[in-house]
Amino acid sequence: MSRRRRPLVPHARSGLDSLKAQVANVDNPDQAKYEIAQEMDIPLQHGYNGQLPSQAAGRIGGRLGGSMVKELVRMGMQAMKQQGNKS
Repeated sequence: MSRRRRPLVPHARSGLDSLKAQVANVDNPDQAKYEIAQEMDIPLQHGYNGQLPSQAAGRIGGRLGGSMVKELVRMGMQAMKQQGNKS
């Protein structure tokens, strides 16, 4: 299990943050996890969440990360199709 909290390419942070906000349908990427938690009826609060079971926290991160990966794959496939049309 990776605990890397920074992207491999430091300049990619702003792009990843905007993607996170896009998949969660929020304006601020910092609000994304709270929006996902609300949709899943998980009582995530700002600040300390020590009472939150790790399974619930994992469900939030998994859904958010999974949505980001799906969107990145979709974007990559679209870019490949556009490159195929150019040749």
